[in-house]
Amino acid sequence: MSIFRKTAVAAALSTALWLVPHAVFAETISNAMEKAYQNNPDLNAVRAGLRATDEGVPIAKSGYRPQVSASVTGTATRLGTESLFRRGTPLLAEDYTTGAASITITQQIFDGFQTLNNVRAAEANVFSSRETLKANEISILLAAAQSYANIARDQRIVSIRKQNLAFLKEQLNAAKSRLDVGEGTRTDVSQAEAELAGAQAILVNAVAQLKQSEAVYVQIVGAAPKGIKQPAPASKALPKNLDQAVAAGLRDHPSIAAAQYNVDSAGFRVKSAEGTMLPGVVIQGSVSRNTTDRDRNSDTANASITARLEVPLYQGGAEYGQIRQAKERLGQQRILVDSARLEVQQTIITAHAQFEAALATTVANKSQVSAANQALAGVIEERKVGQRTTLDVLDAQQSVLVAEESLVTSQRNAVVASYSLLAAMGRLTIQSQGLQVAEYRAEEHYEAVKDKWFGLRTVDDR
Repeated sequence: MSIFRKTAVAAALSTALWLVPHAVFAETISNAMEKAYQNNPDLNAVRAGLRATDEGVPIAKSGYRPQVSASVTGTATRLGTESLFRRGTPLLAEDYTTGAASITITQQIFDGFQTLNNVRAAEANVFSSRETLKANEISILLAAAQSYANIARDQRIVSIRKQNLAFLKEQLNAAKSRLDVGEGTRTDVSQAEAELAGAQAILVNAVAQLKQSEAVYVQIVGAAPKGIKQPAPASKALPKNLDQAVAAGLRDHPSIAAAQYNVDSAGFRVKSAEGTMLPGVVIQGSVSRNTTDRDRNSDTANASITARLEVPLYQGGAEYGQIRQAKERLGQQRILVDSARLEVQQTIITAHAQFEAALATTVANKSQVSAANQALAGVIEERKVGQRTTLDVLDAQQSVLVAEESLVTSQRNAVVASYSLLAAMGRLTIQSQGLQVAEYRAEEHYEAVKDKWFGLRTVDDR
């Protein structure tokens, strides 16, 4: 191939790509979910909250570690004596300074297993927060899919209403033409004008609704919509029947897992509260040095180590109240597990019913659209031979408009219900949908901070 032919082919390809930008840059419902997973600020805020929860583990582990403190003091002193004959007149004054420095190390040997249970409770809180993050991810992915489907619906409704407007303009022109030749009436023209004005109003409303849906899309996805097309209902990971859906949801939904981890955390809090009534053992070591310039031989250095057994006998009743409080909270968390299960089951049943209804309604609406168009064509032909009026044509067109918009709405409902069913089961994830986006791995931050002894900067160097 010659250089000229290669250049011509390249130019043709470039021109073709320029002429079909929507095909190249069309955004699918999967693309919308991918962007939302990365960009949604609410989701990023939940991730930041999880990282803060991770820090509860090293905070709890501090009970295992020694506490070190240092102190330095300095004192300046002036001594003086007064004459027996002239009081207030110092005869002899002496200035000197003293100083002291000490380091104390305190180590808790046994605290009634409070630290152990505090660490376990903090770890359970981390696991619960991870499941809560998964639930939020599912919620955001569903919101992205819903906003995408809403835009696709609103775009088609705008298109349908524009076609309706064009049709009514034709009917108005035809009515005027028939009036001019004496075959129509002024009433036909007025009816066509009224329908046209109404069509213009509903078109304005449709455009406004589309703009609102686009604004919601930007809020959730973090980018303006481009090349939105009518999506199909979800097909990946859908259950075969309702029983399978409920069983999967009760087994896999992250909100149930989060509630169960909250039960574990509350149980460890009970044990920690009970530990306040057990003995504790503390070892404390200190090194100090005292210096003065009054007497060079009076400098001293001391070192000591102390073991202390603390046996709580009565603390005003606070310990008993805290134990009872912790037990009540444990009972509360157990009840919330049952509540989470019932909520998941109810949501699955509702979403499954809505999905089946939307599919059936879509089939019925397709038949309605076909029948309405055939009826409209027949009425137009009958009007040509004087068997129908302009009002009959306008009524038939209104039936077509209603049928087409109903079909668009039912298709949107089928898409949203399918993704809602996946979300209710806990299956609307980047893995199940094959989304091409890097997964946020919460365990990486946890592993980086769980055993930290010191440091002010976060893992991302803030």
